[in-house]
Amino acid sequence: MVNTKSRGSSIDDAEIARFARMAERWWDPRGPMAPLHKLNPVRIGYIRDQVAAHYGRDPRQLECLAGLRMLDIGCGAGILSEPLTRLGATMVGVDPAEENISVARAHAEGEGLAIDYRAETAEALAAAGEKFDVVLAMEVVEHVVDVPEFVATCASMVKPGGLMIAATLNRTLKSFALAIVGAEYVLRWVPRGTHQWDKFVTPAELERAIEGAGLDVIGERGVIFNPLADRWQLSSDMDVNYMLVATRRVSSGADA
Repeated sequence: MVNTKSRGSSIDDAEIARFARMAERWWDPRGPMAPLHKLNPVRIGYIRDQVAAHYGRDPRQLECLAGLRMLDIGCGAGILSEPLTRLGATMVGVDPAEENISVARAHAEGEGLAIDYRAETAEALAAAGEKFDVVLAMEVVEHVVDVPEFVATCASMVKPGGLMIAATLNRTLKSFALAIVGAEYVLRWVPRGTHQWDKFVTPAELERAIEGAGLDVIGERGVIFNPLADRWQLSSDMDVNYMLVATRRVSSGADA
């Protein structure tokens, strides 16, 4: 497949168009984003716990993320941004698909949530000098054209002492069997063509990109589906889905 890279962006135009077509059904738990809805609780829990531990917060407190400015890159219609807002975070959600942002804004308004949604790329925010306490790149790395370039853009927006958290798919035979053949063709959890196995990123590749962008990887966890419990859960198995957390060191004289 030929990548059609957006000008000034590491995002693939074809990927933007494909997800934009799903915009109206993004919040449907039985629609094309059903697997993401099922994955959401483990993502939220991981982000909450990592951020709370890093900033000395109690994750059991309802607004444990209060006072923290967080960026959700590739936010879609906001299924991650909304619960993080409820935990007290000041959220900025960006997505290059106008259709997704329109749905996200309407849904947040209906829920009485104030979220700064923007129909633009991470590169545009970075160019404007935006900085955040936490930068999230969840299930987006496997959809970009240039991983090191995209990661560098994300990392540039992390404040000194801040965090970047990424979630993606490992490039293994196991991930091909489960995430492509199983999820797309056998179980039909997601539409065929949602993922391209050759664009999956190994933990070593992602770690190199993150560290090359000036951050230090401080944690990693696998995510597996438990069919008996019918839910996703954290695991030491990173063969298919995994999440990484990294931080930018506070150098002497640096502004927080």
